[in-house]
Amino acid sequence: MRNQETYETIAYFKDVYDIKWLCELLGIARSAYYKWSNRIKPAYEIKNEETLETIQTYYTHFKKRYGYRRIRDNINKYTGKNHSENYIYRLMRAYNLKSIIRRKRPGFLKTKPEQVGQNILNREFSASNPNEKWLSDVTEFKYGYSGQKLYLCAILDVYDKSVVSYHIHHRNDNHLVFTTFNKAVKKNPGAQPMFHSDRGFQYTSRSFKNLLDKHNMVQSMSRVGKCIDNGPIENLWGIIKSEMYYLESFDSSEKLTKAIKDYIKFYNQERIQRKLKSHTPLEYRHMAI
Repeated sequence: MRNQETYETIAYFKDVYDIKWLCELLGIARSAYYKWSNRIKPAYEIKNEETLETIQTYYTHFKKRYGYRRIRDNINKYTGKNHSENYIYRLMRAYNLKSIIRRKRPGFLKTKPEQVGQNILNREFSASNPNEKWLSDVTEFKYGYSGQKLYLCAILDVYDKSVVSYHIHHRNDNHLVFTTFNKAVKKNPGAQPMFHSDRGFQYTSRSFKNLLDKHNMVQSMSRVGKCIDNGPIENLWGIIKSEMYYLESFDSSEKLTKAIKDYIKFYNQERIQRKLKSHTPLEYRHMAI
């Protein structure tokens, strides 16, 4: 319909501004607007309005983290609808509903390793069962006006992309990584996965290699300067930061720690993934156990 977007703009702001003023501002005759507003709406327009309301509900629920693909997946999964991607995309674009754009992950300083493992994983980012391949890494967060730091270490299961364990600490040290590892072993007694990481000093220490040997785990390491060798967990950091960390500011370690914990819980229990057939990581994991 001609002037459709203009009419919709007036309808959107009519409870805030005077309709006469809006019509004059946008160059529309009031009679034309009233004729449009009093018409019998076609079925497709009613459907669009209902779908848009659902989109806005999910968009708000997920704190503007999701774009049209994930919004569509969630709507279809939890409402039983079968909307196409293009349909959801058109509605979200029309109302400027966009996901947050990621920022690049900062680099890290190189350290001299005590011992180095081979890249046994070799970018084979698939597994037949849980606890077959674990990936681990450390990332950094800042809070407060002076840029104080918190470090997050996590272990990711390649099979279901779930966060098996994690630990948050004020220092990037052996305690951070060793605690994360011990939590994973405690949750999964008897597990003997291939353990892949980058060449961070904790992972290349003899103490950590002894810990892996104690639990009969094979060590695999990324090649120098090849962060994609640990791609899935690098992707996890990008998700956490773009969907949570960059959306807020944190003035204390307590607030940042809580936000990280809440997001990891959300990621494991609520965030559906297409590669997991539109299941959450823990849903997919429990289906296999």
